Amino acid sequence: MINIKLFCQAGMSTSLLVHKMKEAAKEMGIECTIVARPVNSLEKEIPGADIVLLGPQVIYLQADAKKYAAPLGIPVVIIPMIDYGMVNGKGVLQHALGILSSQK
Repeated sequence: MINIKLFCQAGMSTSLLVHKMKEAAKEMGIECTIVARPVNSLEKEIPGADIVLLGPQVIYLQADAKKYAAPLGIPVVIIPMIDYGMVNGKGVLQHALGILSSQK
């Protein structure tokens, strides 16, 4: 089971993207948990994630996210702006899975 956590300013703007990612995962036969969280919960929410995805609007928090994630070996990635804007759930999921598979 893959645990993907997305972070944006309030945890709401990624809701539709999370829904699209879950649909794509189901179509692809991938078991995963995908949730959206607000950035003010980064430190508390990062543990337990397999990968952390940040919305492009919070790129300025990448260093903070990495500070919490790096000691746990969790990659932190900015969601590509085009995929975020077009709510390309399948593209974002494939991007995350590609990063996870390259770490093995």
